[in-house]
Amino acid sequence: MEEKQLTVQMEQIDNYQFKVSFDEGIDLLMDEPEPLGDDNGPNATKVLSAAVGNCLSASLLFCLQKARIDVRKVRTTVKTDMTRNEKKRLRIGGSKVTINIDLDATDGPNRMRKCIELFESFCVVTASVRNGIDVAVEVIDQNGEKLYDSSPE
Repeated sequence: MEEKQLTVQMEQIDNYQFKVSFDEGIDLLMDEPEPLGDDNGPNATKVLSAAVGNCLSASLLFCLQKARIDVRKVRTTVKTDMTRNEKKRLRIGGSKVTINIDLDATDGPNRMRKCIELFESFCVVTASVRNGIDVAVEVIDQNGEKLYDSSPE
């Protein structure tokens, strides 16, 4: 099994604003909506929704291009429902992804049937979110002392 690790770093800029730095040297400003933050960037829920939509769109586009189907444009809408759990904590209840594709008129549904059947299984983000992702959390103070560790012993 191939394993690969990527690193994303975050640094608080102001209040709830964080600069997110990716391996490629690209930065993203994330912020919470009011009243917590100033809504100067997407929050984690919006970024997760975008990641699901982007991954599905890219997977479908890749398959269609491999099948030599001329795709003129892909437009994707992700609607994410926010809900409260039994402890009244806000959670993502689910997302609905709608992918609109603009194809060459000569590329009919029969040619893309295999892509439609396969593309979801190649989307890393959606498949991982659907199956749940293990997240281990550590909190370390300025002296390097571990204050919290959720990893199993």
